[in-house]
Amino acid sequence: MRYRRHSFPGGHDHGERGRPAFGPWGREFGEFAFGPGRGRHGHGPGRGPGSRRGRRGDVRAAILALLAEQPRHGYEIIREIGERSGGLWKPSPGSIYPTLQMLADEGLVVSRDESGKKLFELTEEGRTAAEQQTGTPPWEHFADDVAPAEAELRKSAATLAAAVVQVMRAGSTGQQARAVDVLNEARRSLYSILGEVEDEPGASGEAAE
Repeated sequence: MRYRRHSFPGGHDHGERGRPAFGPWGREFGEFAFGPGRGRHGHGPGRGPGSRRGRRGDVRAAILALLAEQPRHGYEIIREIGERSGGLWKPSPGSIYPTLQMLADEGLVVSRDESGKKLFELTEEGRTAAEQQTGTPPWEHFADDVAPAEAELRKSAATLAAAVVQVMRAGSTGQQARAVDVLNEARRSLYSILGEVEDEPGASGEAAE
């Protein structure tokens, strides 16, 4: 068994090319992210769902925590962080692989080839560093910044996306056509919700005065 401490060319694992997009829906559905948008209180760009980004320390801590559980491929680390954060934090390969390289340079991580892919695991020093980490896992910090309604909306959107992929894969032409109608109606209904005027909290009380 041959271990290596270096050689993550360009920050990418070439053995992982051609894999589906991260997430339960895969390449067919694309990356069902909600993109840049408004923040939790509706102000400012870049803080909407899908646009949250971890700090370098978060990425390092997350990698150590996940590799302490078991060896993983780079794409598995990315996928696991996304799933454990409820889809709120999806680090890119451009942040994961350089951090793995840094950990390798520090002697905390080694990699070995497994069927043409790199499998990363902790050294004894790396396991000690992981055990010394305190507090909640970094992916849980992202959930703390999200309103419960937004979290439920994201969960529902993810399960809907997974259902769409199943229809795409296994549905007949007629079933796929009916699914299009259902999705179009759902889209119209969602936009109609945005057009509704909600009462501001305390508005009824002010009117009574």
